[in-house]
Amino acid sequence: MMTGFPTLLYKEVLRFWKVALQTVAAPVLTSLLYVLIFANLLDRRLEVYPGVPYAMFLIPGLAMMSALQNAFANSSSSLIQSKMTGNVVFVLLAPLSHLEFLGAYVLAAILRGIVVGAGVLLVAVPFWAPTVREPVWLVAFCVVGTGTFGAFGLIAALVVDKIDQMAAFQNFVIMPLTFLSGVFFSIHSLSEFWQKASHLNPVFYMIDGFRYGFFGVSDVAPQISISIALACFATIFSIAYVLVARGHKLRA
Repeated sequence: MMTGFPTLLYKEVLRFWKVALQTVAAPVLTSLLYVLIFANLLDRRLEVYPGVPYAMFLIPGLAMMSALQNAFANSSSSLIQSKMTGNVVFVLLAPLSHLEFLGAYVLAAILRGIVVGAGVLLVAVPFWAPTVREPVWLVAFCVVGTGTFGAFGLIAALVVDKIDQMAAFQNFVIMPLTFLSGVFFSIHSLSEFWQKASHLNPVFYMIDGFRYGFFGVSDVAPQISISIALACFATIFSIAYVLVARGHKLRA
């Protein structure tokens, strides 16, 4: 019989898996459309890295972007819905520590992010022959990135009160962070000002490091990128932990 942390984790995983057509298949299809459009337009005209055509450059970035966005969506939508329906009280009454509460939501978000990212890579196989040169780096950036966004999703759900506020958070914070992170371009193609601006976006390092796992080539050294990603994860996770420990907008 499962109790505490395993039960909450199971509940969160089952929650997104029961509606996999919406939570997994839909974002994978969206990414596939990006590949069909951009790859056909630019693949023969642009080579981002030596020996790396545009389609091969684009697909890992899309996979990571989808993983991050869906990790955020998983934890944020689950908690905000629980708050609005009032059933979050049953989770709060369970014998769970604050770390277990936070960990279950974040781990479920990581799992959904990985499933979606893997799905994007799988459906994109007809457009490229994937080769993983640095698997340890690939896994590290994927786990740290989705974990960061899973914790970020909890912060958003704890701060906002309504679904429309959450939609605004996604449109004005998450979308710009992920779309302007080098998914569709190498920062070396930008002007000096925008190159410097891109380095202020922590998501850029997650995308760039994840792409390094495939090609062994990146805009920034992976050691620097993983350090920044880990610092970002530690900061976001700590903030989420403090909010959960205080019961911020969880208790009436």
